[in-house]
Amino acid sequence: MLSSYRQIFAAPGTLAFSSTGFISRLPISMTGIGIVTMLSELRGSFGVAGLVSATMAVAAAILGPQVSRLVDRHGQRRIVLPAMVITMAAAVGLLLCARLKAPDWTLFLFAAGMGVMPSTGAMVRARWAYLFRDEAPKLHTAYSFEAVVDEVCFIVGPILSVMLATAVFPEAGVLLAGVFLTVGVLLFAAQRSTEPPVHPAARHAGSPVILNRGLQVLILTFVATGAIFGSVEVVTVAYAKAQGHTAVSSWILALWALGSCLAGMVFGTLKLTGSMAGRFLGGVAFMAVSMVPLLVVAESVSGIAGLAAVGGALLIAGIAISPTLITAMALVERLVPAAQLTEGMTWTTTGLALGVATGSSVGGWVIDGAGAAAAYWVPLTAGVFGVLAALAGLGRLRAGLAEGGAAEPAGQTVDLER
Repeated sequence: MLSSYRQIFAAPGTLAFSSTGFISRLPISMTGIGIVTMLSELRGSFGVAGLVSATMAVAAAILGPQVSRLVDRHGQRRIVLPAMVITMAAAVGLLLCARLKAPDWTLFLFAAGMGVMPSTGAMVRARWAYLFRDEAPKLHTAYSFEAVVDEVCFIVGPILSVMLATAVFPEAGVLLAGVFLTVGVLLFAAQRSTEPPVHPAARHAGSPVILNRGLQVLILTFVATGAIFGSVEVVTVAYAKAQGHTAVSSWILALWALGSCLAGMVFGTLKLTGSMAGRFLGGVAFMAVSMVPLLVVAESVSGIAGLAAVGGALLIAGIAISPTLITAMALVERLVPAAQLTEGMTWTTTGLALGVATGSSVGGWVIDGAGAAAAYWVPLTAGVFGVLAALAGLGRLRAGLAEGGAAEPAGQTVDLER
């Protein structure tokens, strides 16, 4: 297994841009749950906390692709640094308003400003795509590794954010996220030798990549996937708080990410067969089905036993995440023009952000109205919507793959559809 990963890091500079990309991605997993924990402690309402976190996610959904579009046109370094500065200015404003008990509208204002946070994950994948543009097996392994890095972020990030917010002071989680963003982006931008050159067609790109019909299917499905992520995070924090163990929620969420991390490590070494579009549908279906045991144990078991059961259910549910995300990124790389790759990848994370916004806010409302255990109906409902979206768009995905190259030959090895 390890030999596959050693091969991709044999190329000069790969370890540097991937590791600095990891640091700059940690805030993605820390900020949302950090805002929820901070404001639930300071304001006493999961509803307000969820809405502020959702505001940041919606802003990221609107502004993030535009930032990445500029990256494709002007290069990573020229755009990522000013985007980081704007994000940090907004984060400082949010922390000050939270601490000084400013009116709620100020929280929403600065949370929206944080939406320009640069998508370094998409930029890292763009570097891998340029480096291994003619070596599809290595590109599959690289995408798999980055999916694992994402999950490590979601293991470490929430633990740090919730632990600091509950044990030190409420703003500590968001504050540390800002430190990681600043240091990570500065180090990432310094890796000039591996930055992909601006594609000749990027400055004259025609139609926005969002008009790609196959990409639209991925985005819509990822809205549902993000709703699962956002609602599970908020509901799990509330469920742990209802059992009298708020800090344990970070460890429970870490089990969810651990399941995904392990699955991603294995998935990256496989020689895949069959339809990529079909694998994507299967992964989305698995995510939806895995929400059923979570709901059952949350409603039937309480106390420490309930927390342990929820953690076990999330560990199993996490197995579907990385393979699905890896497949989705491979689909984007095939569906969109090379000159718009960063923008295309950011649109998938935009779908996730929109879903997180919806899931966290709806989850907060259901928690306040019906309790934490009942709120696990929210991710289950989102999962069902995701399956329907992927199933309805399966034809679009297959048509897009066929237009980009040879059609998928069922039962034969699929080399990332190249």
